[in-house]
Amino acid sequence: MADKNIEEGLRWLDQAEADLKTAKDCLKDGNYYAAAFFSQQAAEKALKGFLYSKGYRALLTHSVLDLVGEASKLESGFGRFVDFARELDRHYIGSRYPNFYPSGAPYRYYTAEVAERCVYYAESILVEVRRFLRK
Repeated sequence: MADKNIEEGLRWLDQAEADLKTAKDCLKDGNYYAAAFFSQQAAEKALKGFLYSKGYRALLTHSVLDLVGEASKLESGFGRFVDFARELDRHYIGSRYPNFYPSGAPYRYYTAEVAERCVYYAESILVEVRRFLRK
């Protein structure tokens, strides 16, 4: 059973790595809203991978903050990502839906600085997850 758990965790981490690459590509291309969204996705999937590797099942939340909370119950080091998680969660909906803002399209609210910060936060979380899944 433990091998299946690790295998599932690695499967989620693999997709998280692809999402992080997409976030970096979007950042480079100036698609800052998309970089923020894919950063959130990368962090979410990496944390789900960690939790699935520990035997969790059916994680239905999309909240990086909730997932950091669960992960930190197993490994306290994840607790240092609480502020990163709060920031990333803002971009799950806000980067895509116009009704999140009083006027204009979401992409108009995003800057290189915001996108760079999101990519950094996601990458930091992935580094920690890799540490546990790729020993």
